[in-house]
Amino acid sequence: MAEWEVWRQDDNGNEYRVAAHPDRIAALAQVMVLESGVRHRQTYWVAGPAEPVCRTNRDLYQRVLAESERMTGQGRTLDEFLRGWWQVGRSVAGRVGFDLDEVAAMVVAAATVEPPPIRPQWRSTSFEWLTEEPRRYVDWESIVLCQIADLADFADQGPLPPYAGLGLDAPRPGGHRRCIGLRWYNFTPASYLECGLAGTIGGWDLADGIRVELPGPVVPLRPEPGPEEVAVETLTWDDLAELAVCGQEYE
Repeated sequence: MAEWEVWRQDDNGNEYRVAAHPDRIAALAQVMVLESGVRHRQTYWVAGPAEPVCRTNRDLYQRVLAESERMTGQGRTLDEFLRGWWQVGRSVAGRVGFDLDEVAAMVVAAATVEPPPIRPQWRSTSFEWLTEEPRRYVDWESIVLCQIADLADFADQGPLPPYAGLGLDAPRPGGHRRCIGLRWYNFTPASYLECGLAGTIGGWDLADGIRVELPGPVVPLRPEPGPEEVAVETLTWDDLAELAVCGQEYE
């Protein structure tokens, strides 16, 4: 059975074996958690087979969906996930692309790391609409911070109404500009991530029992990936930004 080891090099160049995992994604997630909280610039890496476990959109969809449902079952809120995702994302901001295992590991790490507190400026800063494509790390970060701010505004108004999943506009007191639409449909990590992946790269199947075919012709508001299973090598910050937008707006 393959094993993936997490290693660390300290400030003096000494190398230590930190942990071992039977799963590459779990090992990568541990490295991301450690790097997101490191004050001294120590180096962490995963030693083991480099071939990804997730090779298709379907592989990633199933892995992330399982993790998001576990996250919801453990009581992690969407706000906590997004704050954790932001912290993990900062530690890999210099990266250009990620294989699918690394994308799944970001979700696992965001479900594990202690989410940082909301910073007051996140709620008061006015963000301009994003027009440059492809979007970069700073664009993904702006989207996530705007979503965190929207959820804080929702929380100030009290519990969400039972019909929130049918669509709810963010209140946005003070007239702050944010680089996302007003409309929200998903308020849990499970629904946010499922809709984010379904709207970005597909990978869902009718047999999952989550999505159903609607009768009659349907005109999508944006181009939609089909349910076909396709090989995917890497996702970029542009893809992760689209995942975040679909996580909020996709039904």
